[in-house]
Amino acid sequence: MKLKKIAALLAVTAVSGSAFATDGYFAHGYGMKAKGMGGAATAMASDAMGGANNPASMVWAGDRLDIGLDLFAPKRSISRTGSGAVGIDGSSNSGSNLFYVPEFGYNKMMGWDMSAGITVYGNGGMNTDYQGGELGNAATCGTGAGGFNQASQQAGPYNLLCGAGRLGMNLEQLIIAPTFAMKVNKQHSFGASLLIGYQKFRAYGLSSFYGYTPNAANPYATNNFVSDRGDDTSWGYGLKFGWMGKVSDAVTLGASYTTKMKMQKFDKYKDLFAEEGGFDMPESLNLGIAVKATPVLTIAADYQRINYGDVKSVANSSRMPLDPAIGPGGAGIANSLGCSTCRGFGWSSVDVIKLGVEYQYSSNLVLRAGYNHTDNPIQSRDVTFNMIAPGVVQDHVTLGFTYNVSKDSELTMSYMHAYKNSVSGLSLFNSWTGGTAVDKIEMSQDSLGIAYGMKF
Repeated sequence: MKLKKIAALLAVTAVSGSAFATDGYFAHGYGMKAKGMGGAATAMASDAMGGANNPASMVWAGDRLDIGLDLFAPKRSISRTGSGAVGIDGSSNSGSNLFYVPEFGYNKMMGWDMSAGITVYGNGGMNTDYQGGELGNAATCGTGAGGFNQASQQAGPYNLLCGAGRLGMNLEQLIIAPTFAMKVNKQHSFGASLLIGYQKFRAYGLSSFYGYTPNAANPYATNNFVSDRGDDTSWGYGLKFGWMGKVSDAVTLGASYTTKMKMQKFDKYKDLFAEEGGFDMPESLNLGIAVKATPVLTIAADYQRINYGDVKSVANSSRMPLDPAIGPGGAGIANSLGCSTCRGFGWSSVDVIKLGVEYQYSSNLVLRAGYNHTDNPIQSRDVTFNMIAPGVVQDHVTLGFTYNVSKDSELTMSYMHAYKNSVSGLSLFNSWTGGTAVDKIEMSQDSLGIAYGMKF
C-alpha cells in the first residue's frame, strides 16, 4: 500500500512541475544513472527505470526501489529583425527557467527468471513564458490585414506573435509503465510495458491566429479554441517492448520499441492543433550496446529514432498546408488551423546518438560521463510557429556518479549541459506584409539531479 501511495504522489508532482526540451521534447535520458551517461541505457540494467528505457532490463536489475528529482533549467529567447516599416521587430527571453522533474521505479523479482515492476517518468514536454508587450502598439499588428489583430477588438501592446498579452505555452507529459520481464535462458530476456499516458497543455497570447480557424468570421467569440483556454488534459495508452541479450561475458545488446501512444484530443485547443486537437505521443525505437572493456570500465552506446513526423499536429508544416485550397506558400488564412491537413509546427523525425562511460573508481564509488547528439527537428521555414516551442538544442554533455551509502542503499547524481543552439528563418508574417523580416529561436539548458536507490 505504501508503494501505491508513493507512485500516486509522484504522478501528481510530475505533471505539476516537469518541462523538457532536449531530444526534441523527449528527455535526454530516463533515470539518474542513464542521465549521467548521455542517456545510454538500452543495454544497461542498473536501476528500476526499465519501463522508460528497456523493459527487458528489469529482470536483471533485481529487487530495488529508485526515486529521484532533477532540477531542469532551460534558457530560451526569440527575436525578429528586418521588418522595416512594418514595425514588428523585437526580442524576448522566456521566464519560468527552473523546473523539477521527479522519477520513480520499483522492481520485484519473482524467482530467478521473472520480474514485475513499475516506472513513472516524464516522457517530455515544453514550456515558454514571454512577457509580452515587446511590439508596443505596433500599427501593423492592429490593422486587421493579413490575419493580424483587429485594433477595435484586440488592443496593444502586442507580443512577438502580434497577440495581446503574455505569450507562451506549457506541455507536460507523464507515463506510468507497469512492466513485466522474463529470462528465456541465462543470457536473454524479453519484457513489455503497458504505457498509461497523461498530458496537460495550455497556450496563451496567440490571439493573432484566431482568424485562421473555422470560426474566422467571428474569431473573437467565446468559442475560439486556439488560445487562452486554460489547462486541458488528456489520457492515452501505448506499449513498449524490449529485448536484452548477453552475447558474451563482455558484450550486452539491447533493443526496445515504443508504439505511438493514442491520446485523447485537446478539446479546448481543437482549432490550434491539426486533427481537431489531436496530440499523440510519437513512436520510438532504441538500439543499444554495452561493452565491459575492463573489469572496472563499461562503455555504452544507444541509437534512438523518434518519429515526430508521424504526428500531424507536430509534423504538418506551418507554411505549406496539404490542402491546396488554403493558398500557395501558406498565404491563406481562414480554415488553415485545426483540420488534419492544416498547419502544424513542422517538426521532422530525429535520430539520436547517446554515448556513455561508467568507471568503478572504488568499491563504493562509480563515476559516469556521456555525450548526446540529436538532429534538430525544426526547420528554418517553421521558426515563427516554434517561437512558443523552441526545441532546438542538439549537443549535450553529462557527468554523474553513484555512491554506496551502505550495502543496500546508494545515492546517484547527474549533471547535464546542452549547448546553446539557434535556428533562423524568414518570418511567416512576411507572407502577408510582403516584408523580409527574419525570426530567430534560441535555447540552452542545464540540469542537476539526485536519486536514492535501495536494494532489498
